[in-house]
Formats: sequence, structure tokens, C-alpha cells
Amino acid sequence: MSCNNMTNQNPLLGDYNTPYHTPPFDKVEVEHYKPAFEAAIAEARKEIEALVSNTEEPTFENTIVALDANGALLSRVSGAFFNVNSAETNDEMQAVAQEVSPLLSEFSNDVSLNEELFARVKAVYLQKDELDLTKEQMTLLEDSYQGFARSGANLEGEARERYREISTRLSKLSLDFSQNVLKATNAYKLNINDEAQLAGLPDFAKEAAALKAKQAKQEGWTFDLTYPSYIPFMQYADNRDLREKMYMKYMSKAYGDEFNNTDIVKEIVNLRMERAQLLGYDTYADYALANKMAKNPAGVYELLDDLYEAAMPVAKEEMAELQAYAKENGLKGEFKPWDFSYYSEKLKEEKYSLNDEILKPYFELESVKDAVFGLATKLYGITFVKNEDIPVYHEEVEVFDVKNADGSYLSTLYTDFHPREGKRGGAWMNNVKEQWTDSRPQVVIVMNFTRPTETLPALLTFNEVETFLHEFGHALHGMLANTNYVGLSGTNVKRDFVELPSQIMENWAMEPEYLKSFAKHYETGEVIPDELIEKLKRAQNYHAAYSAVRQLSFGYLDMAWHTIDAPLEGDVKDFEEKAWAKTQLYDVPVEGACMSTQFGHLFAGGYAAGYYGYKWAEVLDADAFQAFKENGIYDQETAAAFRTLLEKGGSEDPMELYVAFRGHKPSIDAILERDGLK
Repeated sequence: MSCNNMTNQNPLLGDYNTPYHTPPFDKVEVEHYKPAFEAAIAEARKEIEALVSNTEEPTFENTIVALDANGALLSRVSGAFFNVNSAETNDEMQAVAQEVSPLLSEFSNDVSLNEELFARVKAVYLQKDELDLTKEQMTLLEDSYQGFARSGANLEGEARERYREISTRLSKLSLDFSQNVLKATNAYKLNINDEAQLAGLPDFAKEAAALKAKQAKQEGWTFDLTYPSYIPFMQYADNRDLREKMYMKYMSKAYGDEFNNTDIVKEIVNLRMERAQLLGYDTYADYALANKMAKNPAGVYELLDDLYEAAMPVAKEEMAELQAYAKENGLKGEFKPWDFSYYSEKLKEEKYSLNDEILKPYFELESVKDAVFGLATKLYGITFVKNEDIPVYHEEVEVFDVKNADGSYLSTLYTDFHPREGKRGGAWMNNVKEQWTDSRPQVVIVMNFTRPTETLPALLTFNEVETFLHEFGHALHGMLANTNYVGLSGTNVKRDFVELPSQIMENWAMEPEYLKSFAKHYETGEVIPDELIEKLKRAQNYHAAYSAVRQLSFGYLDMAWHTIDAPLEGDVKDFEEKAWAKTQLYDVPVEGACMSTQFGHLFAGGYAAGYYGYKWAEVLDADAFQAFKENGIYDQETAAAFRTLLEKGGSEDPMELYVAFRGHKPSIDAILERDGLK
């Protein structure tokens, strides 16, 4: 088939005749993806060949800028495919992913290990001090050179080929890991026919479970391991045996079952270590952190240890109080992890007269959505207009034109809120298309919020409201991007800086002025009462130390996996228990439970040796939000300064960007004060 015929028949190739050139999801079938990838990779290879064969002396424009622009068609195809594969996948899509993954790895390796191409990049890099480059151009040049060096360009012979083998294998392993977790999540359903076993569950949880059963053509109530189903069950179900059953299924995903990830975890960490050592680093963490704000493992451990010292004593007090409360309220035997959420919720309600069932009626999804968009309007003057002419990959997805205060087009935003069989768990933001120069971005935010039922609209927990704000913060980072080069645009920043724009947004959720602007009872229209807001604020730090230690445990686990300097041959579960032992608040580890085999952030999500970044960003966001607290939560001058930080993406050093906004470097004081740990 000729290239022209393929372009005519494949909607992913050629021009997109859609508003703002958005992907024609309504015309794309699964069989279109692989040929589109093959054609896009072939085009990207031709672009690289043209760049390398250029007879002119290497310059910033003909080498560095040309390289940044390479693969525009491939980025376009990837933007469509990988978003759908995360949010609306099936066996056929996953098979395509398995087929194209090695093709993408091979192309990536062919670029990063192209000696002639690296020679041109290096030639420009060596004369950087004479080129009179802007700060953004210098960042692109340095990133380009380091990208090659960190991808094996300086390797030779067997080491170069081994690097290529490792990269290809790691790409496939991460894909296998992710698919196993999704399959394990979808494999378990708890169907209950005896209503007595639902004791303690609020109406919203029972209605959702009844709808889930009906959709599966089952009697009674069905619960599964998706967040909106699992969390309320663990918080409210009186039946301890069923809580244990659900907990064990949740915490044993892809561990020891038919979707077992234990061997994959070991192979991934061993290959990462080997690849880092090929490049001259002692461990993968040394390699990964060399271009992060933390700089090295010592910088990470300093943060983790400082926060641990502050949080652990308080967390032990919180746990002791909760265990005593559980005993007083009928718990027989040892306090177990499947007891925590249940008794924590009861104690919280007793202390503050507050629970999700009381709060949810004030957080109807449509109202929350309007309020989240409205916050961006107040801060940055941008507006959101629904566009039903833009094709979507699922009927539940909505699309919005995002416009500047002057009416000019800023971005396209896709929203996708509810869990489905084909959607992986959690919440995330992705780019469908990134920004550069005059090309505006297309952004998607995906979540797994409680669905509407036959009698109730979609009502969010307060935690889900915070999650919405969090992912929307990432979206703003992408939508407001204003750089000249795609490699520096939006969320293309150092990994331990990327969570600042998302986490700072969560702060508004606790501000009465903001809450009262939208939190209205879905039936009566009553504005959330002051007493409820006061309870929310008093409960803000409830078990904050426990939550902090839990996050720190994940950071320590991540660092343990990625600071090995010799191949790991032992048991994954044993390694995990030793890695985070000092953070554990239960006397005995739970047999059959394993976090590592389902820890997608580390093994399929780009956070390897970077999970500490969430706590790092909490330090930044707590300190940064103080500027809004000091000047007013909608202060235009403060918002304009923060917008500048967002617009610049990765075009400048993140600490310089932060200091330019805040006037000083961050300290942990603000987060300790916010969490009640100071």
C-alpha cells in the first residue's frame, strides 16, 4: 500500500479535519493504530536522516531546534493511542501496545545512540558559551546534550548494544506490569445477596453497588477494587470478615496470582541498576536524581528523614488512640490494617461529627466542575466553553474550549470522570498534544469518581474534590504553557517539580470563601453551613501524621528498590518489608499483601526514584500557598506571578522559577505547620 493510500484510509494520518485539529476519535478503529505508528516512525526516521545528512555546520537552529521538532506525527499518534489505552482499553488495544512498544523503544534507541546525530549535538554544546543564547535556548541545548549522554550516546561496542537491549526490555516489562495490575483489578468482584452483610454502609455506597450488580446482570450488590467502590466499603462495612477479604484482594493485586508481577519487579530493578552502571552511576537512583531538584539520594533521604522525625512520633500517638478506641468499641483480637479505615472513620465522626455521607450532598459533580473551572477564571481569567463538535473516545468524555480573557484560544480540555472496565485506576492528566511556539495544547484529565445512580447524581467525597483540583492543576500547567520548544513545554519539568502546580490547587478546597461559592446541597440548594466548614477545618489534620508516614513509607520503598548496587535475587515481599520497616505502624506484616507488585508509579508510571517528589512538592506547595494566604486567595498579582511560573514549564531551572515567584527558597516549616506537626 502506498503512503498516500494509507494516509487517505487511516484517520490518524494526514490532516485532522476537526476543531483545533483534535484527534478524530470517532473515526479511529483499533486496527488503525499500528499502521499509524509504523508510518509515523518511518517519517520521524526520515527527519533524523535529513538532520544528520545536513552538510552545513551544526548550529542551534539546524540541529537542536530541528531535533526538538522531530517526530511531530509520532507524537500526534502517541497522544491519541496512549490516552485511549489508559482510559478505554481492551484486549485488542493491549495487544497493539505490546506490538508497538518495541518499535518505539527501537526508534528511541536509534535516535539516542546515533553517533552522527550526537556528534552534531555535541558540536553545538561545546560552543554554547559563544552562542549568545536566551535562558530558554540554553536550557534546551543542555537538556538535549544531557539527554543523549544519559541515554548511552557515549557508550561504545558491547556496552552500547547492551544499553539498547535493556531499554527495549524495560519498555515491555513496564507495559506487562501495568496490564497485569489492570487485569488483577478487574478480575475480582464481591457479590452480596444478604442485605444484612451491608450493615454500616451508607446509602450512596449501596446504591452504587446495586447499580454495579444490575449492570453485570447479577442479583444484590456488587463491590470491586476500583477506588469509589473499595474505599467506602473499607470505611463503613461493619462486617469485619468481608473487610479483610476486600483488603486482601486489593493488597494482593498482581502478587502470587495468575497476573503475578514479582518476577517483573525484580527484572525491572535489576535492569535499571545495570543500565545506570553502564552509564557510570553506582545505582539507578544516582542516575535518576542527577537532573532533579534533589540532586542525589542523600538529598532525598534528608527530606524523608526530616519529615519522618517530625511525623512518626505523632503517628504512633494517633495509632495508639485509634487502637484503644477500637477496643472500647468492640474490636476482638489484634488491630489489623482492614480495621484502620473503619475505626478511623468512626472516631472522626465522633470527634468532629463529620463523614462522607454528611458532606457528599454538597459536592455534586457538575457544581464542583463549574467551581474548579471558575477558580481558574478568577485566578487567570481563562474560560471554559463546552464543545460538542470535538470527537471523543468514549461517550462520557466532555470537551471544552479554553480561552484567554481576551477571547483568544488557549487550549482544548477533555474530562473523563467515572470508572469503567477499560480504565485503569487512579486519576491522571495527560497531554493529547503539547504546546510549542504558536501551537496550542490539548489536555485530558481522567478520574474514577463515584458514578450517578438511578436516584442520585454523581456526589463526590471531599477527597475526590481535592483529587479534581489536583489533576486540574496539572492541566493548568499544560494548558497555560507558553514556551518555544515542545521539550520544555508544560509538564516537561523535573519530576520533583511537576507536582507543585497540582498540589497547590488542593489548598483552595479548605478555604471557606471558595467552598461557600459552590458547595450547595444538591436537593435544597443550601450553602454548606459554617459549622460544617469549621468541622472540616478542625478535621483537616485528623491522622495527618499517619498519612504523612504512609507517604514516606512509599518514598523509602522506592529508594530502596533503586539504590541496590548488585543484582537482587531475593524475595520481593521480604525486600519490601525490610525497605519500609521503620515506617510500619502494625506489629506484624500481613502475609499475602504486597505493595510493590501493584506500585504502578514506580514500575509503569515514571516515578522510579522519584516518589519522594510528592512530599517534596508538598513542601513547595505549602510554602507557595502562603503567598496567596498573605495577599488574598484570589489576589491577581500573586496569581499573575504564579501563572508566569506555570507558563515557563521546564524552560528555566525550577528553583529559580520558584524563588522568582516566592522571593525565597522553600523550607519544611510551612508543611509542618499546615499538618499540625510543628
